[in-house]
Amino acid sequence: MFSIEWEFLPAPGRAAEFVAAYGDQGPWVELFRRARGYLGTQLLPVIDRPGWYRTIDNWTSAEAYAAFRSEYADQYRAIDMTCAQLTAQERHVKR
Repeated sequence: MFSIEWEFLPAPGRAAEFVAAYGDQGPWVELFRRARGYLGTQLLPVIDRPGWYRTIDNWTSAEAYAAFRSEYADQYRAIDMTCAQLTAQERHVKR
């Protein structure tokens, strides 16, 4: 299994929108589900960082994730641009 992890601090007053966008019914998961090798996403609060959330996107392999990023690059960028307004900070945790 291969995981991609990010941590996010939602923009002030936008936490509910953030959770909706990054949760299991949001546009990210909707896009990921189109790809072969996608296993699921978890959205978890970061215990030692109040207000922060961690996403864990699970794939069968690094190759499956790379194929997804290549095939869906335009859609990925579009969602990323739309969701950027929902976050005050983000950081890549694990690839």
